[in-house]
Amino acid sequence: MLLETRELVKSTREAFGDTLIELGKANENIFVMDADLSESTKTNKFAARFPERFLNMGISEQNMMGTAAGLALSGKIPIVSTFAVFATMRAGEQVRTSIAYPNLNVKIIVTHSGLSVGTAGATHFCEEDLAIMRSLPNMVVIAPADALETDLAVRAAVEYKGPVYIRLGRGEAPVIYKELDYEIGKAITLCEGKDVTLIATGIMVGRALEAARKLKTLNVEARVIDMHTIKPIDKEAILKAVEETKGIITLEDHNVIGGLGSAVAEVVAEEGKARVKRLGIPDVFCTIAKPDQLWDYYGMSVNNICDLALSLINSD
Repeated sequence: MLLETRELVKSTREAFGDTLIELGKANENIFVMDADLSESTKTNKFAARFPERFLNMGISEQNMMGTAAGLALSGKIPIVSTFAVFATMRAGEQVRTSIAYPNLNVKIIVTHSGLSVGTAGATHFCEEDLAIMRSLPNMVVIAPADALETDLAVRAAVEYKGPVYIRLGRGEAPVIYKELDYEIGKAITLCEGKDVTLIATGIMVGRALEAARKLKTLNVEARVIDMHTIKPIDKEAILKAVEETKGIITLEDHNVIGGLGSAVAEVVAEEGKARVKRLGIPDVFCTIAKPDQLWDYYGMSVNNICDLALSLINSD
């Protein structure tokens, strides 16, 4: 299942575009919609193959969500795509009232999430989307780690009846999996460990694995969990980590408020007893730099993950 090397990289949005073509061939009810960003989101691949089932709504994200709701009510399966910041904030009220409230079969699949936009800055960064979307009743929230998981998550979302939000990044992501059994709501334990658990989502799964390999050289066994589904979250995997390791560190390309870290802490607070440390974007509007520089700057470097793990283990 797990690749031994992290040298291979592939864009999750490219994988998304390729999967759309395969889904379009198999199901004539699939319609794809974009808000004048199809080249960036890679929905242009679907548009080229199935122009009669592609709708470019222009810079009109709110109308796009309303139109998607109408298509869903007509028995179609609309897949809506734009940048994360526009889907969740500019069109947030329409997602809530027109899609989530009536529990419609709309798939919102976004790119350019978190700090992956890099030098675009605070207006295009999206550090809040997981918090917004997981607070909506009926909404499933997913952040795949690599290209293969993206492919399988999109396919699973189409099979699922109800609204789904899938969060993708902008650039290339480390290839994590060579094969995978994927299930919405079921976390994947990438490596076992008895000392500390690293629970990561999206692009940060690769960094969690790097940290685990470094910790192993320090005689620390780190369990790594790919929590691809933020909602519904896999409580069983979290509580198992509570019982079997000395503490949990969450890692996400998202504000530490309301995302993966909050979701894990809620489970632990209600049903378990463990120390939880959250690594993510602090409660600030972020500065401008390349994504790798930003993740390091805000404390998500491999070295900082390892230092936090060691301090957690040794704080008894």
